[in-house]
Amino acid sequence: MKQASSRLVGLFLAASLAACGGGNHGHDHDHDHEDPLSDETHGEEDHEHAEDPLGTVQIGEYEVELSQGHGAVAAGEEVHLVVRLPYSDSGSTIVRAWIGTEDRTLSYVGKGEYAESHDDYDVHATAPDPLPENPMWWVEIEKPDGTKLVGSAEPIL
Repeated sequence: MKQASSRLVGLFLAASLAACGGGNHGHDHDHDHEDPLSDETHGEEDHEHAEDPLGTVQIGEYEVELSQGHGAVAAGEEVHLVVRLPYSDSGSTIVRAWIGTEDRTLSYVGKGEYAESHDDYDVHATAPDPLPENPMWWVEIEKPDGTKLVGSAEPIL
């Protein structure tokens, strides 16, 4: 009985591998798969038009340009903030942002990703659920020397 079940398992595995094309799942890999995050699908034109300017805010000694993407802020939803610093450091600064209150209560803090092609930082943060009264975008700039500056701006609600 043991031999019969072993053969049955062996046959099942062989049939499974054959059905999957020997591990390549039926794909010939002589072609490239499109990267969903490539510039071909999310080019600069899309990047520029998907954002609403929030204006320039003072954060420490810097005037920082902010734009909001992904529509209006809604409880529990992801929102996109673009932060353009008044200086270029090729991504050496750490930028964090969140929706809510300055103390970050119930907020999900997003860390900015430097976009070299735009010389800005893209931050994705999720709004708290429930939203506090009068939520704000809070932006923290951590300079390479460790200095931290915090400022805020009114989001599009």
